[in-house]
Amino acid sequence: MNKIITVFCLSLLMVFGALAQYNKENPLTHTYSIVAYDKTSGDIGVAVQSHWFSVGTVVTWAEAGVGAIATQSFSNPAFGPQGLALLKTGLNAEQTLAALIASDEGEAYRQVGVIDASGLAASHTGSKNIPAAGHLVGEGYAVQANLMEKETVWPAMARAFEDSEGKPLAERLILALEAAQREGGDIRGKQSAAVLVVSGKSTGKPWIDRKVDLRVDDHAEPLLEIRRLWKVHQAYEFMNQGDHAVEAGDFEKAGKLYERAEQMFPDNLEMQYWHAINLANIGEMEKALPMFKSIFKKDSKWKTLTPRLLDNGVLTVGEEDLKKILKQ
Repeated sequence: MNKIITVFCLSLLMVFGALAQYNKENPLTHTYSIVAYDKTSGDIGVAVQSHWFSVGTVVTWAEAGVGAIATQSFSNPAFGPQGLALLKTGLNAEQTLAALIASDEGEAYRQVGVIDASGLAASHTGSKNIPAAGHLVGEGYAVQANLMEKETVWPAMARAFEDSEGKPLAERLILALEAAQREGGDIRGKQSAAVLVVSGKSTGKPWIDRKVDLRVDDHAEPLLEIRRLWKVHQAYEFMNQGDHAVEAGDFEKAGKLYERAEQMFPDNLEMQYWHAINLANIGEMEKALPMFKSIFKKDSKWKTLTPRLLDNGVLTVGEEDLKKILKQ
């Protein structure tokens, strides 16, 4: 049976090979990464950090309802699309990884992590990876690292992921990366990072299924920047939900959501402004007017924008209340 599966997988790779042929001039992305599954939400994710420019464009691959792949070391980027294609045929993570490795004459230089939509994970560290290099596979995750300062890097990642159960998957991925860095991380230093999370089941709408997609291509402290972007992402999720509530005419719900976003970033004028607009819409002018005054003082273009919101119903105040707003 195993021989049949191997032959089948190799045949599939010959078919899918035209999608993304390996180019020996591709980046040498020595790095640490994690592929993981959230058993509560069913979400699937992958995250990475490296001392290499734009590591997320090479290492991280994921598709809703299918799985996630990290391909690194002397990276074979073709493993991303080819691996996802194999998972789509019904192969699990272990079978997919075996097929990828069996098809690659340079497997000794590769490091790959794969997780499927059921949460089964698999990882490979070729014998010619630069030490410290290794991987660990646990329930719902795989961590892999090469060219590390110490051999404690990937075990620290595993512990961080396991100890953070119950948190959002993106948060757990970032915690794993941060744990790696505390152990010394990449011996060369830091440059770029990426976090990608997709839904466990596909809706056929990638703009919904791709839940988190954060990249830092070049930064002195990429993980600090990823952490900051994750916070911004969460705040704007509240903003987006508030906008949906406005579309549905539920201004009270929208106000609560806008306020939650604003609490996360109290100096963000965008969040303050839409919160103030919503307060005006529900008749809370005494609360809205001081907010408008503060916003307009800092940037008068928000005042210019305000009357433009009347015609499409985003601002629903009458003429007298509009005058009060514009006097601020």
